[in-house]
Amino acid sequence: MRRVRPGTTASRGGDRAGGEERALTAVAAGDRFPAGEDDDLPRLWHVTLSVSGAPAPVTEVRRALEQLAHDHPFLLTSRYAEDHAEIRYWEEARDLHDAAAVALRLWGEHRQTAGLPPWEIVGLEVIDRPTYHQRVAAGYGPVLATPVGVHPF
Repeated sequence: MRRVRPGTTASRGGDRAGGEERALTAVAAGDRFPAGEDDDLPRLWHVTLSVSGAPAPVTEVRRALEQLAHDHPFLLTSRYAEDHAEIRYWEEARDLHDAAAVALRLWGEHRQTAGLPPWEIVGLEVIDRPTYHQRVAAGYGPVLATPVGVHPF
């Protein structure tokens, strides 16, 4: 599922005047576009959202996070306890600002539909894909022992 900001078209090329076509360009893995070129193309951002609040039964927290993951399969990993949870996923967005804005709305917008606890967001980290991979390669990235899915802390 690809998200589109309000007021934009679903096409990555946007509106083209007079049938103007955009040339396809081959890009090798790791290549970057020159500055200013294709700045509006979406990139992948790794998001870690932390929430906390009054204790709730862990069975209800787990069920709610599983429902959220079912409704939005982009969620990679959720960890939870009776009074806090952490959600990790990849977001496709033009820039960090857009990725963070989506992340900050996630919990509140799905509180009712997934039955999430009325907790507040207490932490947010958004990093680009190269930084994520650099951290993992250096050995201080996210805990890789936690498999994809919903798990207790």
